[in-house]
Amino acid sequence: MAAADTTLPKHLALGREAEELAAQHLIASGAEVLLRNYRRRRGELDIVALHRGVLLIVEVRLRSSDSHGDGAASVDRFKQRKITAAAQQLLQQRRDLARYPVRFDVIALSRRHSANCATATWHLDWMKHAFESSR
Repeated sequence: MAAADTTLPKHLALGREAEELAAQHLIASGAEVLLRNYRRRRGELDIVALHRGVLLIVEVRLRSSDSHGDGAASVDRFKQRKITAAAQQLLQQRRDLARYPVRFDVIALSRRHSANCATATWHLDWMKHAFESSR
């Protein structure tokens, strides 16, 4: 983690770490990460990547526990609308990306503690085709 992140509140630092792990997982799977934290008035896209000719719009969700459902469960219809609106804005601004088919994925991360290990390990679940565009 970068030295500047040490001044962040713990939940923001964990969020950045989760996004970095998600991006590294995508890269290891052969994807090219094009954009991260694309913010516009209509919403934010955590990661935009190109993988096998498909433009991936990836929402990264971090959960401290699964007691309220996994990370994907927190991507409700309202959040889906914000993500698809931001994706539409991106595609209007970046015509070079508009030529690719778009897929909406969720990468959910959670920290798992085991009885044998003093430190937590990350569990990553990549849900492809997590939702359709809600136009």
